[in-house]
Amino acid sequence: MLAFQGARDLVEARLGQYDAAREFSASAKPRVVQPAIYRPQAGDTVAKLSIPRLNTELYVVEGTDTADLRRGPGHLTGTAMPGEAGNCVIAGHRDTHFRILREIRPGDSVILERDERHFIYRVKRVQVVSPTNVTALQPSSNTLHLITCYPFSYIGAAPKRMVVEAQLTASS
Repeated sequence: MLAFQGARDLVEARLGQYDAAREFSASAKPRVVQPAIYRPQAGDTVAKLSIPRLNTELYVVEGTDTADLRRGPGHLTGTAMPGEAGNCVIAGHRDTHFRILREIRPGDSVILERDERHFIYRVKRVQVVSPTNVTALQPSSNTLHLITCYPFSYIGAAPKRMVVEAQLTASS
């Protein structure tokens, strides 16, 4: 039963990313409304996340509920959108989309593409915290936080969280 559930999760994660990529490509033209006013609906594809050193491309969806996180890493509603001033928070499952974060390190670039613009963040720190530590959710300036459960090899509900903090360094 456990193997079936794991296989199902992987298939759903891949299909979710396929759908999110299609949606992202279809909406690649700039939005008519101002980005500061536009707020996506739950499940919408909002950005493409790339980590060049790790040869990774993921599509980020709006929201962090169960269905959203099956499709891809989820942008925490209410936090800054990629490239906006403030704290952009993206969460993902350690056993599917964000498994790659086990290899990330300070100095890595994280690129978020949204509305045909590229926002380049540089990883400042990677830390493991308790689930009650919500420092990464606090308002900050031009910051990206990637959050996943930890440890990666844990079976069941993991007891800790891994937080990747990155600072916006450039946009084009």
